[in-house]
Amino acid sequence: MYHKLQYISQGNTIEKQLYNIHDALDSGCDWIQMRFKNQSAKNCFALAEAVKFLCEEYLASFIVNDNVYLAQQIAADGVHLGLLDTKIEEARAILGNTKIIGATANTFDDIQNHIENGCDYIGLGPLRFTTTKEKLSPILGFEGYHAILQKLKENHLDIPVYAIGGVTSEDIDQLMEIGLHGIAVSGILTKTDQKEKLIQQLNEKLYANVVI
Repeated sequence: MYHKLQYISQGNTIEKQLYNIHDALDSGCDWIQMRFKNQSAKNCFALAEAVKFLCEEYLASFIVNDNVYLAQQIAADGVHLGLLDTKIEEARAILGNTKIIGATANTFDDIQNHIENGCDYIGLGPLRFTTTKEKLSPILGFEGYHAILQKLKENHLDIPVYAIGGVTSEDIDQLMEIGLHGIAVSGILTKTDQKEKLIQQLNEKLYANVVI
């Protein structure tokens, strides 16, 4: 089963990205989604190559945001697609059946479509306002998550759903109760100078009721 904590990388330069990703891995994070927007193909490849090496060293999952061809080229574990990115079936045709394909969703219909198209996990959000992402979708709040997860249950649809967008440590208990699989975080992990402590806290809450 997929790890419950994803780190979505931040940084405007290769050096900053690598520093943040290495720090997250070193502090116990085992799922990295590399998000490196508005960069040259050369820079994206250089970063992805370095991150792939790091993730292999730390036995962590490595997902590339948006760029299906880069994920293929670098032999990443998979790709995460936004609502306006490459279609899931196209990505699947390029990457094959063994790679992970995650997709962003904001509504029940989004999730239903993603499942029909062969998606492996969902990033559902945003929970609240976040400055990390431009062109933010409508904010869901806990009520929105509850309504969508309920509808998935009623329609017998089962897929790991991650909360995304402004998620904090204090939100986890409520999100787990609602039925989410995990969380994807960016800013709170990048900005803290106590990464190890934060990752430990997040994981303790995320795995609190998991029977091993």
